[in-house]
Amino acid sequence: MDEDQYRAVYRQVNERKCVFEKAINARRCNCSRAQRLQLADREAVACTDAGAHARCSVLLPLLRQKAAFALRLAHVDGPLPHAAEIRVQAGGLTGIEERLRAVLPEAPDRQDIKGLIDAAESCFGGVEAFPYSEIVKAVTRFEGRRRRRRPDSG
Repeated sequence: MDEDQYRAVYRQVNERKCVFEKAINARRCNCSRAQRLQLADREAVACTDAGAHARCSVLLPLLRQKAAFALRLAHVDGPLPHAAEIRVQAGGLTGIEERLRAVLPEAPDRQDIKGLIDAAESCFGGVEAFPYSEIVKAVTRFEGRRRRRRPDSG
């Protein structure tokens, strides 16, 4: 299956792509509204909740925008390169969890993104009111997987 064909089938099968798909596929978090899909030899994540999807669709661009300086980017106008996108998604959710747990120790964690964001909205107000200056610190601290060294061929 060539890449164009894969993308066309992907859009047919996954009508509502999870906004935090990269972080979920990297096993950094999960969501009670996530549905995993297998397509060819790849894994996709769909969102089963239109309302949650709409809210996450507002949250992720805000995380990107607020983290732009920390990522040494002049501006952000869409998805970032893979490693930076995982850093924003996973680091951002970690930051939200940390800020929320400072106020509500029994708050949901990153294993239910929807529950985490619901609780954060109740605590801080809408996603626009989240404490992004503190959340971005977790994005800055986030470390992805280290590259594996390939064995010398010889």
